[in-house]
Amino acid sequence: TDVLVFHGATDAPTVDVYEPFAGLRAVDDMSYGEFAGYLELANADYSLQVQTSDGRTAVAEYGAPLETLGLADSALVVVASGFLNPADNSDGEAFGLYVALPVGGALIPLPSVDIASARVQVIHNSADAAAATVDVWYNDQVLLDDFAFRTASPFFDVTAGTEFDITIQPASSSDTTNGLLRKSYTLMGDMTYVLVANGIVSASGYSPATPFDIYVNAMGREEAGTAGNTDVLVFHGATDAPTVDVYEPYAGLRAVDDMSYGEFAGYLELANADYSLQVQTSDGRTAVAEYGAPLETLGLADSALVVVASGFLNPADNSDGEAFGLYVALPVGGALIPLPSVDIASARVQVIHNSADAAAATVDVWYNDQVLLDDFAFRTASPFFDVTAGTEFDITIQPASSSDTTNGLLRKSYTLMGDMTYVLVANGIVSASGYSPATPFDIYVNAMGREEAGTAGNTDVLVFHGATDAPAVDIYETTAGELVDDLAYGEFDDDYLELPTADYSLEVRDETGTTVVAAYQAPLATLSLDDSALVAVASGFLNPSNNSEGAAFGIWVALPMGGNLIELPAAPVSTNDILSQQIDLQIWPNPASRNLTVSFSLDDASEVSMDILNVAGQMVMSRDLGTRGSGSYSETIDVSTFREGMYLLRFRSDQNISTSKIKVVR
Repeated sequence: TDVLVFHGATDAPTVDVYEPFAGLRAVDDMSYGEFAGYLELANADYSLQVQTSDGRTAVAEYGAPLETLGLADSALVVVASGFLNPADNSDGEAFGLYVALPVGGALIPLPSVDIASARVQVIHNSADAAAATVDVWYNDQVLLDDFAFRTASPFFDVTAGTEFDITIQPASSSDTTNGLLRKSYTLMGDMTYVLVANGIVSASGYSPATPFDIYVNAMGREEAGTAGNTDVLVFHGATDAPTVDVYEPYAGLRAVDDMSYGEFAGYLELANADYSLQVQTSDGRTAVAEYGAPLETLGLADSALVVVASGFLNPADNSDGEAFGLYVALPVGGALIPLPSVDIASARVQVIHNSADAAAATVDVWYNDQVLLDDFAFRTASPFFDVTAGTEFDITIQPASSSDTTNGLLRKSYTLMGDMTYVLVANGIVSASGYSPATPFDIYVNAMGREEAGTAGNTDVLVFHGATDAPAVDIYETTAGELVDDLAYGEFDDDYLELPTADYSLEVRDETGTTVVAAYQAPLATLSLDDSALVAVASGFLNPSNNSEGAAFGIWVALPMGGNLIELPAAPVSTNDILSQQIDLQIWPNPASRNLTVSFSLDDASEVSMDILNVAGQMVMSRDLGTRGSGSYSETIDVSTFREGMYLLRFRSDQNISTSKIKVVR
């Protein structure tokens, strides 16, 4: 739709015409009797704001509903018509904008609308003592009187499309002459702006003396975009702080990446909860500080906030100014709210050396550029130690007596979550020859580690398969049945076995569960391991002759306090319960809370029975099913009175036995 504009209002001054939503200055300095050349506009609905020629005062605003009126492909003439002051002009027709169509006829009045406005919040974050309290002027009027450091105005309306000045003056000022700062703005209609006054006004005493300025975000919000959320806009306003990241070490959320002084990071749309915000160096390797962000505790659901980095990392270099912190501006304004400083979040880590390659018999383990474990021997473990959560770090494995991390046997980077416990197992082959298979050296990570049993009187055991030439295996307890199913090299079992502390007999079987590979005693009670959490690793080689005569296969245990791994004593292999065939059981639901259904099929008539045992081998249910002919059957078991936990269901027939794990939940 092409639009020719004519100024025909005899008592109206020279004017501009502005589109305050698109930010389009359609007409500039048009006087009475002048045309402005055709505007070639996409067919849409617009607003036309008539302004004084300096663009600082909106006279009136009109809707121009070109699309609604179906004026695509048309060329129109818009005339400024009538009188601004009818009383001075014989009470003639009032001023308005009217449209002439090519077909002629009565001119069409453009509807008068409210003058478009924008919403603005101003935040004072200059930590310079000379600007501790200031006046903020809007054009030639005081907008914010005696406006203190670390305070915010509420959001307020500003006429969109008209140019205005913001002048910052010392407190108790009487005019805008020689202001600390004067800046001009023209804002778009229906937009929301956040303005942060920041930086240094003093000529000396601050390092660096980053100049005072006003930083603008044009995508402000007064409430969360999604009900129940809290939206957070972050601004870096600490003049002596480097480029930083902001990390949430418990959720593993990198909230801000590489934000430099004077920058905003777009709104984070967060579920309303209590968070921690860890300020880190931009490489994510050093935590500078950590703060609680108790959004839920403070009742900030549905809110939109501005969080500013404020003050100085080094007050001594900055006139002993306010110390660094994170502060929150609410949409209602007022004093900024300090986020509470908290201890920097950490994770707990244990490292276990289980590489049976002679070339890695003793190694150095480096944490970034420092030796963490010196001359760390095969089949030893570190104690659990603290690592800063959320910061990236390197683990480098080097031959013993190394002097740096150059050309390490292995280097891997990690970022751990806060309040988590990790088990890292170094395993595999570093040598180019002499081992079959030559499974590459690597570090295997379990993020659900424990330092003590979850239940008093138990011993919790995490099982790791670290024997490079061993197939996938099952582990059975000779009384309780299967404990670990189909565990392959490099895998941790799904979860810790939560065992009543007792002495157990273990059989390592092939993954079919029919062939015993080796048998071991696990004397948990004899060794007084109640309340402990252990890591049991399959270690060494089934066939040392194929692996440079390396250490023989065994099961070794790492304790939480570290040190030499403890070898489980080998036991004679028993085949009494190993039968050539197992019955295929179908069990559902599993886990179960009330009733458990067991389905089975028989090829021939047989005496059958079912037993349920707890993990200590104690029988909690026994059911003789009598003689059943060939065919398919189902049995229902009421487990509603069982304690929550893991159990073994053992099914027997005349010639066969099958054992399956079941879990009871509440």
